[in-house]
Amino acid sequence: MKKEIYITDYNCVTPLGFDVSSNWNALLEGKSGVALHKIIENQDPFYASMIDSEKLNEEFNRFFDSAQNDSTEFTRLEKMFLLSLKPLVEKHQISDETAFILSTTKGNISLLKNQKTLPEGVFLSNLAQKIADFFGFKAKPIVVSNACVSGVMAIAVAKNMIQAGKYKDAFVIAGDEISEFVISGFNSFQAIGTEICKPYDKNRDGINIGEATAAVYITGCHSDEGRISQSEKFSFKILGDSAINDANHISGPSRTGDGLFASIKNAITEANVSTEKIDFISAHGTATIYNDEMEAIAFNRVELQNVPLNSMKGYYGHCLGASGLLESIISMESALQNTLIPSKNFEETGTSQPLNIIKENQPAEIKYILKTASGFGGCNAAIVLEKC
Repeated sequence: MKKEIYITDYNCVTPLGFDVSSNWNALLEGKSGVALHKIIENQDPFYASMIDSEKLNEEFNRFFDSAQNDSTEFTRLEKMFLLSLKPLVEKHQISDETAFILSTTKGNISLLKNQKTLPEGVFLSNLAQKIADFFGFKAKPIVVSNACVSGVMAIAVAKNMIQAGKYKDAFVIAGDEISEFVISGFNSFQAIGTEICKPYDKNRDGINIGEATAAVYITGCHSDEGRISQSEKFSFKILGDSAINDANHISGPSRTGDGLFASIKNAITEANVSTEKIDFISAHGTATIYNDEMEAIAFNRVELQNVPLNSMKGYYGHCLGASGLLESIISMESALQNTLIPSKNFEETGTSQPLNIIKENQPAEIKYILKTASGFGGCNAAIVLEKC
C-alpha cells in the first residue's frame, strides 16, 4: 500500500497580493492583475499581469533584515521566491530528509540582457541552490523545468519521491517573471493577445503573460498544521498524478488531446476516483485558439465535460512555470472556502466540444479536484487532490 501524501500549507506572491488571503479576496471581487505594460522599448505596450516592483521591494525589506541581507544581492525573481517561501519555512522544520524542489520555466533569464557571457545566476541549478542556502536546506535542490507543466509536475515529483522513501517531506516553490525574452518569444509566433485574455471564449485571441511565485509544503505525515492566514486547519491528499508527452509539435498542442487525455486518465486511475466524483477542474486555459480547443476535446474524451471548470489566466495571466502550482493553491482555497470562482472574461463558448465553464461566484462542496496543465513540446500533466 502506497504511503499517503498531503499538502498541508501554501503561500503565493502575485500581482493581486503577497499572501493567499489577499489573493482570495481579490478573486472574489473579480479583480484582475492584467493591464497594459510597456515591456520592450520601441514596441507598443502588452497586456500582462505584473507585480509592482516598488511594492515588492517594500515587502521584501519589511520581512528580511536589510542590515544582514543586502537586497541588492537578490534578483527581482529571487525576492519573489523568498517572500513566498518564508511563511512556510517558519512553521515547518527542515531536516536532512526534507526535499527542496524549484519549478520554473526561465528562471533568471533577465540576467542575460546586454551580457556577452553567461552570468552564473542564469543557471537554474544555481538559482535553486541560492534559495536553498538562504533558508538552510540540507539536501541538494531539485529543479523541475518542463515548460508550462512544471508547477504541476513539481507536486508530482515531491509526492513520488516521498512515497519512494527518498524524503520525508518537501518544500516546493514555483516562479517566473515577465521578461523581454519571454514576451519576444511568445510574440514571435503571434500567441500574445491584443486584449485581456478570454479562455475558452469564442473571441479569444491569445495569451497574456503573467508573473508570480508560489510555495507549498508536502508531507507524508497527516499533521494539522495551521493555515497561512487563519486558525482553521486543513490538508489535501495528493491521490494521483501523471505526465504524458504526446510529442505533437514544438509549440502546437495535439488536435486530438492525446497527451492530456492520457494524463488525466492515468491520474484518475491512480487516485481510484471515478470521473463522476470529480467536483471541480482547474484547467490550463491559455486563451489561445488551439490550446483551449485541445483541452475541450480531451475533457470530453474522458467524460468530464459536465464538471465545473475554470481558468485563472484572466486574473493572473500565464505565469509559465508558476501557473500550475499557483492555480493548484487557488483551487485548494476554493475547496476550503466552498466557493467556485468564475473563469474570467468568458462569455460565449468558443470550442467545438462543450465544457461547463464557471460564469459567476457560486457555493459548492468541493472534495475532489482535478488540476491540469499543458505546455510546449507536447507535455501534459494532471493531478487529483482530495480535501481531507
